[in-house]
Amino acid sequence: MADPLERHPLPSVRSVLALPELADGRLELIAGRGGLDREVRWAHVVAGSGADGGASLLDGGELVLTTGAGWPRDEAGLARIAEALVAADVAAIVLELGVHFAEAPAPLIAACERDGIPLAVLRREVRFVQITQRVHQRILAAQNEALRARAQVHDMLTELGLNRSPVDYVIERLAETIGAPVVLEDSAHRVVAWSGPGHPPEEVLSAWVASDGRGFELPASWVRVPVEARGSRWGFLTALPGAPHPAGRRTVLELGAFALALGRLADPDGDAWVRFSSKRLVGALLGGRYRHETELAAQLAAGGLPVAGRVTVGVTLRGAGDFGGPAAKERSVLESALRRAIAPEGRALIAVDDGELSTFGPGTSGGGPGDAGGRRASGERPVLLALLSFPDGDARVAPTGDRGIASPLAARLAREIDALAPAATPAGWRAHLGLGVPARRLRGAISSLETVRAVGILPAATRAGRVSVQQAERQPLAFLVRELSGTPEVQEFASDVLSPLVEYDREHHGDLVRVLDAVTAHPANRSLAAQRARLSRSVFYQRIALIEELLGVDLTDGMTIATLTVALLARRER
Repeated sequence: MADPLERHPLPSVRSVLALPELADGRLELIAGRGGLDREVRWAHVVAGSGADGGASLLDGGELVLTTGAGWPRDEAGLARIAEALVAADVAAIVLELGVHFAEAPAPLIAACERDGIPLAVLRREVRFVQITQRVHQRILAAQNEALRARAQVHDMLTELGLNRSPVDYVIERLAETIGAPVVLEDSAHRVVAWSGPGHPPEEVLSAWVASDGRGFELPASWVRVPVEARGSRWGFLTALPGAPHPAGRRTVLELGAFALALGRLADPDGDAWVRFSSKRLVGALLGGRYRHETELAAQLAAGGLPVAGRVTVGVTLRGAGDFGGPAAKERSVLESALRRAIAPEGRALIAVDDGELSTFGPGTSGGGPGDAGGRRASGERPVLLALLSFPDGDARVAPTGDRGIASPLAARLAREIDALAPAATPAGWRAHLGLGVPARRLRGAISSLETVRAVGILPAATRAGRVSVQQAERQPLAFLVRELSGTPEVQEFASDVLSPLVEYDREHHGDLVRVLDAVTAHPANRSLAAQRARLSRSVFYQRIALIEELLGVDLTDGMTIATLTVALLARRER
C-alpha cells in the first residue's frame, strides 16, 4: 500500500523555488500552491515548436524551466501545451517572462491550478544552466544522504541479527529509527510485537483490535510491507504516520522485514512468533505492566485473545509420569491438544511457565530465534500456563452440575490428547489440567490466571481419559489454601501442626503424612482411605492410632479433620 507521506530523498518544489538563483529573477508563484511539497526528480529546460511544447521529452517529476519559445499564441494551442505538460506529471513549471510572453498564459494558469502543479514566473532574466546545476547538486546530495542512511539502518539490523536480539527489541529499534509506531503481525493478523513510545496501545492497535483476526484495510497514510522469504509469507510490518526518513520510511521497513524473515528462517519450529507474543502478553498480565484495563484489553485483543463479551479462564497443563520422549515433544502434544480442544470458537494465549513470566518485558530475552519456549532447569518438565477465551455460554466452561463428571473442556482435551500422543507413549502417562474460576471481566481473568498458577498441583477432582483435573470451582478450599501457602503465617501453621509426623517419617522412613492425606481425602470412608494409602485395613488402623497419639487428636472429629486438611494443603510441594 502506497504511503502519501513517504518521502524519497529528493528536494521539494518549495525548497527549489527558494534557491538564490531563482530569487534573483524576481520569482512569483501564481498557481498550484498546494503542490509545493511535490518532489523534484530532475530539472529540464523545455523549448520547442511541437504541438506539446516539448512535453513528450519528459518522464515526470521534472522542474520545467522555459521561456515559452516556439509556443503558439492562440488560446487553443496554448491549452494543448498546458494539458500536455500537466499530463506529463511535472513537479513544477517556471516560466521566464519578457521575450516571448509578458504574462503567463491563462490556459497554463488554469491547468496548473486545477491539478495542483506549482507555476511560477520570473520577471527578470536568469541563467537556466546555473539553476539546473544547483537543482541537480541537491538531488545528488540527497541521494547520497539516502545511501548513507540506508547503510546505517542495514548495519543496525545486521548487528541485531548477530546479537540474536528478540523480536520486540528489533521492533523497538525500527520505531526509534522512523520516529513512529511500528507493529509486527503474523499471517493471522495477530499482533506479535509493537512499539510506539508516547502512543497508547488503544490508538496504535485499534485496526487489529477491530479486525478480530480477519483481513483489513489500513489507512493510506500507513506504510505496510510483507515479511516473507522463499515463497512463505509470515506476516506484515506496519508503520503508522510519522516524519520522513532520509532512506525512505518504506525502505527502512523493508530492511526490517528482511531481517525478521531471516530470523524466521532460522527458527526450526516455525512458531517462535506465537511463543513470543503469548509470553509477552501473559507476562504483562502477571507482571502488571499496563496502565489501565482498557490498554490491556486492546493488547490482548490485538494479540488474538478478545475479552469483551466473552468468558475467560486461567489454565495450567502439564504432563505426569513417563512420557517416553523429550520434554519438547511432550509440550508440543499438550499445547496442540489444548488449542484443538478450544477450537474453533475459543482463543488462547499459551506460554511455558519458566518462572520469568512476571518479569518478561521489553529488553528481555525470550523471543529470539534460539529460544525454545522459556529457560527451565535441565530435565525439568514443561508447564503450560494459558488464558482461554470463549463466547459467553460456551458449554466447555459451563458448570456441569454433577461434581463427579469432568468438565466438557477436560473431556474434549482428553480426546485430542489421545489423537496426538505418540503410539509409544507409556500407558501410565497422563496430563494434569488446572482450571481457574471462569470470569467475565478482565480483572477476574487476571485473578483466574494468577490463582491457577499459584496453587501448583492438587489432587484431581475428576478424571477424563488421560486427563486428571483440578478445578477451582470444585475445590475452593484447596485453591484458597494453596494460594495463601506462601505467606510466613500459613507456613508456620502447617509446620507446627504436622511437625510430629514429618519428624517421625524422617527418622523411621515412615508414611504417616501420606496416610493422613488419605484420611483427610476420605474422612467418612476408612475403606477408601486405606485403598488410597495402599495399605491393608489392619495396618491402616495401626497408622491412624499412631497419628492420633503423636498429634494428640481424634481423627473422627470434624474440626480436627478440617485443620489437618488445611495444614496438608499448605505443606504440599508445588
